[in-house]
Amino acid sequence: MRIKDVKVTLLSYQVPKEKQHRTDLGWVVKHDTTIVEVVTDEGLCGYGTGVGEPEIIGVTVAQQLKPLLVGEDPTQIEWLWQKMYSGSRAHLSMERGTTLPILGRRGLTLCAIAAVDIALWDLWGKVLKQPVCRLLGQSRSSIRAYASGGWAPGDEAEQEMAEYVALGFKAVKMRVEGRDGFSIVKSLRRIRAARRGIGPDVELMVDAHGSLDVATATQLACGMAEYGITWFEEPVSPDDHDGLAEVRAAGGVPVAAGENEFTRFDFLSLLTKRAVDVIQPDLGIAGGFTEVRRIAALASSFGVRLAPHNWGSGLLFAASLHMTLSAPNCHFLEVSQATNPLVHELFEEPFEMRDGQVYMPGRPGLGYTLRKDLEKRFPYAPGPIHLKDRG
Repeated sequence: MRIKDVKVTLLSYQVPKEKQHRTDLGWVVKHDTTIVEVVTDEGLCGYGTGVGEPEIIGVTVAQQLKPLLVGEDPTQIEWLWQKMYSGSRAHLSMERGTTLPILGRRGLTLCAIAAVDIALWDLWGKVLKQPVCRLLGQSRSSIRAYASGGWAPGDEAEQEMAEYVALGFKAVKMRVEGRDGFSIVKSLRRIRAARRGIGPDVELMVDAHGSLDVATATQLACGMAEYGITWFEEPVSPDDHDGLAEVRAAGGVPVAAGENEFTRFDFLSLLTKRAVDVIQPDLGIAGGFTEVRRIAALASSFGVRLAPHNWGSGLLFAASLHMTLSAPNCHFLEVSQATNPLVHELFEEPFEMRDGQVYMPGRPGLGYTLRKDLEKRFPYAPGPIHLKDRG
């Protein structure tokens, strides 16, 4: 069996104004996703996705990666990952047993590699008629889920977070900045309201999207400690691993980070600096299954848990689910509460979620079937996802 073609499909969903939410990133006015399809000469197909600018990922796949893949055996996934990562030096890298990456070894190039890698694992599962988590080494059949939302301003956070608990979630996450903007006082008021709404036994996480400086993040972390915070997510810029370690050491709450990191080498920096309690690689950013399983193993040697970042598309949700079902040091799966049918309406089959758990699909590969009318339902629309002001 050989790879015959690699195709790319771009999709968008325009969020109705009344369902848009605002954080430090701005107002979310649309969602995009990129679907990569690896096609074999035997008619089997695998599907994956990368996170980031769809047009750039699409061009990277079509012009840079596809020529490296066509004619190759799709089941030799480690070799194909090295070939995409090292380019013309891939054979030399394999002979010497060292990494010899191409210049664009980070950023959207790696997001494109991640999309292909996820598709290859989906395809391999279909070849072997096994779910991807079985190929990775299954450690569980379901995983705890947490509701990821929390944009309501002020005391309204109490009701918003309580609604997630009413859906069956036993853990929830909110943003430090709601629709009323950010200050430490506002954020602590919202966190206090959230804890009232969910009660003492539901886990509560807080996400800053890397938007704070070290001093502000530390002050906020110390203030929120009394509310039993499970983790403070990405309190400072992902460029500042030392600053992240400072917040962790001084703030009195566990720290999670990693959604903006690429490859195990970036995560090694987080781990050796003792900057995190939980790592959050995004499978569509950090390199797909092939690289994230290395990251998970690396983290386990530091006693650090895994909770993959999971946002924006059903394909990423499916891939993240299989990763969580295989990695023994994983303890959570993120479930977005944003209005986005590209997550829950991408497949013919629904995700099985009940009582705060997400369950393994028993079907081969990723275990889900893409709908046939996606391009008609969600035509791609260029333009920004976030707007500072909706007008």
